[in-house]
Amino acid sequence: MGKGKVSNSSHNESNDNETKLVLNIYDLTPMNNYSYWIGFGIFHSGIEVRGKEYGFGAHDFSISGVFEVEPKCCPGFSYRCSISLGRINMSSSDFRAFIENLASDYHGNTYHLISKNCNHFSDDIVYKLTGKHIPRWVNRLARLGSLFSCLLPESLQATRVKKVPEYHQIGNETLSTTTPSEIDETEQENPLLSPKDGSVDINFVKAAPSDCKAEMP
Repeated sequence: MGKGKVSNSSHNESNDNETKLVLNIYDLTPMNNYSYWIGFGIFHSGIEVRGKEYGFGAHDFSISGVFEVEPKCCPGFSYRCSISLGRINMSSSDFRAFIENLASDYHGNTYHLISKNCNHFSDDIVYKLTGKHIPRWVNRLARLGSLFSCLLPESLQATRVKKVPEYHQIGNETLSTTTPSEIDETEQENPLLSPKDGSVDINFVKAAPSDCKAEMP
C-alpha cells in the first residue's frame, strides 16, 4: 500500500486534505513517573488524525481490535504527552479506507504485549504514512522482549478490551450478549479500556473485507 504524502510546512496554499499526525502517549503504570526519566517505561500510545485518536487493544475475537476515542482521553490510562509527527496530505475518505484496511491485520485476539501491542500499531501507521518510526523509547519494553516479561504485572500481560461485544456486530446479531456485570473479577483488575465513569465513547473500526484489502493500492 502506498504511503500518504508528507506535507511541506512551507507550502502556504490552502489544502483541505492536509492534516496533523500526532502521537499521544499514556502511562500504563505509576512507576513510569520514576522510570521515564531514565528512558524506560510501560506506555500505551495512539495516533491522532482529524480529531480522532486510533489505538489497538485486545479481546477474544478474530475481528478488529482497532478503536477510536477522543484525543488524549483513552480510558484506563493516564495521559502523559503528545509528539507532533508532522503533517500528511490525505483526504478523510482515503484515511478511513487506510485505517479500515490496516484493521484487518490487527484483530483483538492477536494482541500481545511484547510482540504485537498498541505501540507496534502506532508505529505501523506512522511508517506507512510517512516512512518514519515513532520514538524508540515509547516501545522499548517490547524490544527488550521476553527478558523482562516475567517482571510485568499479570494484568498488563493479558490486557482485554472491555465491552467489545457491544461494538462488533455481524448483520443484525451481536457476537455476544455479555454485559459489564458478567465480567469476572480477574478481568475487572485489567486496566485496558475500562473507563471509570463510563462516560468515554470507544468506537471500534470495522476492518475492510479481504477482497477490498487486496484491491487497495
